[in-house]
Amino acid sequence: MNISLLISSLPTQSTTARMRVWRSIKASGAATLRDGVYLLPAEHSEKFTPIANDLISEHGTAYIFQTTSTEQLNLAEMFSRKDEYDLLYQQLIGLRENLNEINKKESLKQIRKLRKNLESLIEIDFFPTEAKTQTSNEINSLEQIILRLGEINEPQMNQGNIQTLLQENFQNRVWATRKRPWIDRLASAWLIQNFIDPHATFLWLETPTDCPSSALGFDFDGATFSHIEHLVTFEVLLHSFSLHQKPALKKIAEIVHFLDVGGIEPPEAVGIEKVIQGLRSKIQDDQQLLELSNYVFDGLYANFFRE
Repeated sequence: MNISLLISSLPTQSTTARMRVWRSIKASGAATLRDGVYLLPAEHSEKFTPIANDLISEHGTAYIFQTTSTEQLNLAEMFSRKDEYDLLYQQLIGLRENLNEINKKESLKQIRKLRKNLESLIEIDFFPTEAKTQTSNEINSLEQIILRLGEINEPQMNQGNIQTLLQENFQNRVWATRKRPWIDRLASAWLIQNFIDPHATFLWLETPTDCPSSALGFDFDGATFSHIEHLVTFEVLLHSFSLHQKPALKKIAEIVHFLDVGGIEPPEAVGIEKVIQGLRSKIQDDQQLLELSNYVFDGLYANFFRE
């Protein structure tokens, strides 16, 4: 394996600069060979460049070399992130043990902060091990549990294939979903009205068992359209009606996915979440909630369409 070395020195009186450089080295994921000598896989050697420039600007020295002579080095051990994964995993366990519906909002803040920490850790994990998989699985599981706190009859991730359907076979239909819709149901209803069935009407069900046989159910177990594997209902509808190639809809799908089941956070997600939460807390009539939330998705689509 090709390795890049940074050999450095800095005047001892530059305490502030020394701390700044050390933080940069740590953030790069470099391993320490000895004091002043740091290693990175060659494909990540560009991370050394700004550090070297900083050292030189502070009247230090910096030399970057590449070598293939690594037989005597246990690189997997030197670059191991196991302790950092273990610490993150313990934080997740602590969060899981204190979950309840009352602290859902704070738990969401914590899990999203921990996910960002995980993403940063994965970025500098050059020799991934089972610790990465274990921590990733735990954060995915816990995030979905937190998002579902207080929600009733949330659909499970089901196995299956998505069939490609013709829009003309789904016109002027009654579409039914659970009452008090949240992001996936609201976004799906907006998508149905704007891209699938312009004259759709909606039923808001007390329970999924109330769904009439003549209606097209969505976003509950046993519905015509619901979660399949890693896709939420909005994404399933996109694929079912060949809409997933539209860039603006794909960006909305990323927001809906994150707010419904977690994952990578799009920049717009938290703002959209606050707006929809505010509407949902003030409006008790589900049809009115849909009509007002449609403006939010209209604005998102118009913005993404221009990009």
